[in-house]
Amino acid sequence: MKGKVRWIGDSKFGALTEEGGKILFGEEGISPMKTLLLSVAGCTAIDVVMILQKMREPLEDLEVEISGERREEHPKIYTKVHIHYKIYGNVNEEKAKRAIELSQEKYCSASAHLKLSGTKVTYSYEIIREKV
Repeated sequence: MKGKVRWIGDSKFGALTEEGGKILFGEEGISPMKTLLLSVAGCTAIDVVMILQKMREPLEDLEVEISGERREEHPKIYTKVHIHYKIYGNVNEEKAKRAIELSQEKYCSASAHLKLSGTKVTYSYEIIREKV
């Protein structure tokens, strides 16, 4: 993977991946640490959807909410992260739980990075049978 970050001016920085993906950091954008947190949510969301689809579960939608606590001293790394999955559809609870466990224990590289730095990663989930 390759990418670059360029200072745009003031407190703005533009990031670009070799495939053309873009992120704006700083003012009017997202902080790098929030981007890290959202990357974990995105990583595990992709895993859970793919796993439930392979299990042929009737997944209608998925939302992943994520929150984190950081150290007060520098470097201000995350010490705790909590991930909450909102699974929409008539999904089997045991299969949903298994999909989340596989993501967290085996597949989600972004989450693994946090855990390797000592971050306590916890999760919860709910299955919402009918989308409002």
